[in-house]
Amino acid sequence: MIDRYLLRYFLAVIDQGNFSRAAAACNVSQPTLSAGIAKLEASLGRQLFSRTNRRVELTEAGARLVARARRIEAEFALAEREAGAARVAGRLRIGVLASAPTRWIAAFVASLPRDGDEVELVEGRERELVDRLTRGRIDVALGILRGNPRFAGVSILREPYLMALSAAHPLSGRDEIAAEELVDEPMIVRRHCELLGETSRHFTARGVRPFFPARTTSDDRAHALVAAGLGVTVAPASFGGEGVTMRPLTEFDHVRELGLLAADAALLAHPLARRLAAAVESGR
Repeated sequence: MIDRYLLRYFLAVIDQGNFSRAAAACNVSQPTLSAGIAKLEASLGRQLFSRTNRRVELTEAGARLVARARRIEAEFALAEREAGAARVAGRLRIGVLASAPTRWIAAFVASLPRDGDEVELVEGRERELVDRLTRGRIDVALGILRGNPRFAGVSILREPYLMALSAAHPLSGRDEIAAEELVDEPMIVRRHCELLGETSRHFTARGVRPFFPARTTSDDRAHALVAAGLGVTVAPASFGGEGVTMRPLTEFDHVRELGLLAADAALLAHPLARRLAAAVESGR
């Protein structure tokens, strides 16, 4: 039996033109996508792509598979839409990005009618949410939109990544802060941050190798530690709040787009999904 995700990898390579763009579109690493294509080829006993240094071309066997793969994917999508329509008035399993502010989720929960549809909240990192959506373990996710062809998405907001400092920090009044100015500053590590690697490279390239007094997977704890003056950290703009000032970091222009994702587009219209989007929008 051929797993659906393998056909999606195959179609992504065709639609994106190469393995690296296909991997990005599928929100997986290139080695993972390449391994998936190799697995598909092994299960079919045929080579599907001719690979060169410059481009990827379909083999004769690959060309024969395209139409069938698209029909199979279309049937999967139709089945998901039908199943989604059948459960519109029932429990909705919602994945929540670990770096989404707690106040958004609390506002969403507070808005729920006590005699309405049931909701199940599942927290996870970006890749964990993508995996759960793919496997059907959650219905909708509040996550980062990256144009993944496997999912329907609706944008809610875009926000930059900024430097988070205690409101009492000497640099908190600055319009912008350069990495070099933080050479002696301890930094809080947000382990679940989607830009952890980029942040590390940004500071290392500028000769800044800080002391890390705390590492945490909880943004609430990271926020409390920054507010208390233990250290600074890089975080999305929504990380700010009482006791924490957010300031732009020079030459660090990363932005994330948050929204709702679902394998079945019909679920994005679920009353609970719309209520969650409204809670995020009002709390931005």
